[in-house]
Amino acid sequence: MNPPKTDARRHHDPQVRGFASDNYAGAHPEVLAALALSNGGHQVAYGEDAYTEHLQQVMRSHFGATAEAFPVFNGTGANVVALQAVTDRWGAVICAESAHINVDECGAPERVGGLKLLTVPTPDGKLTPELIDRQAYGWDDEHRAMPQVVSIAQATELGTVYTPDEIRAICEHAHARGMKVHLDGSRLANAAASLNVPMRAFTNAAGVDLLSLGGTKNGALFGEAVVVIDQDAVRHMKHLRKLSMQLASKMRFVSVQLEALFARDLWLRNARHSNEMAQRLAEGVRAVHGVEILHPVQANAVFARLPHDVTVRLQKRFRFYFWDETAGDVRWMCSYDTTEEDVDTFVAALKEEMAR
Repeated sequence: MNPPKTDARRHHDPQVRGFASDNYAGAHPEVLAALALSNGGHQVAYGEDAYTEHLQQVMRSHFGATAEAFPVFNGTGANVVALQAVTDRWGAVICAESAHINVDECGAPERVGGLKLLTVPTPDGKLTPELIDRQAYGWDDEHRAMPQVVSIAQATELGTVYTPDEIRAICEHAHARGMKVHLDGSRLANAAASLNVPMRAFTNAAGVDLLSLGGTKNGALFGEAVVVIDQDAVRHMKHLRKLSMQLASKMRFVSVQLEALFARDLWLRNARHSNEMAQRLAEGVRAVHGVEILHPVQANAVFARLPHDVTVRLQKRFRFYFWDETAGDVRWMCSYDTTEEDVDTFVAALKEEMAR
């Protein structure tokens, strides 16, 4: 059968690459093939389809027999829905000051979710039991929002990675104080690849109650999921997902993408590759005099400091963002489709601009 004709036209140059975000990459061919496979015919809407049902088995293989996945459209939606499910109206969430839920979600957890974020400055984006205790108090004080959840990110917003023991210590500490633990896993695959351990090693095995599982940054077209591990910890997830406008009618097209990533090893192959490209980039950057790498490169991000004028010129050649423009800090992200040539070309351009 000939492919269907379309009036759609390509409006971009597929050879153009950048280091601004792993969201810039297209969908992985295996994900697109899965979408095509799931198309055609009728499937029950709103999650009662065969693909969403099978996704539950896939998620349990990673996160234990009690895990239940609730597919959603995007990462902010996943975080807001998850945090609402483990808080009261007077509840608060303890998180790192640099956390995505605090700095990159337009206030959605607070304005849409109705939550108070209790932030803690961290040198590397990672919380510890001692840092948590800076905000973990006042449960009986009606004048203060009640700390009910600790939210951590794996990998963190600064590209660092928690070890399983570090997350286990956080979970034990939080649970002992009556709090739940949420894990923002938009780059969970990159963390697992970096640690060379299964995802369960630092989620259900470490005591995490629920997590936001990322797909988009690792090769999906769109779609994430809230994965509930401790069923006793959450309330009314189905209703919260609908209320938060995160219930897809044609959910099979979200679920099948997550199945394509996580049923076998595509998630790991993609994450390993993007991590390896970040290591290659860091190695190249370290050889450039006058450029400083700011944080350990443990996932697919490289944070660096360089002269402001160099950044401005380099941004005309490659797309990437300032992280802190005043300080001259930038972030470079690698994706599943970043090539060695992409990295080497970028490093060569950096050397040229630094030499000017």
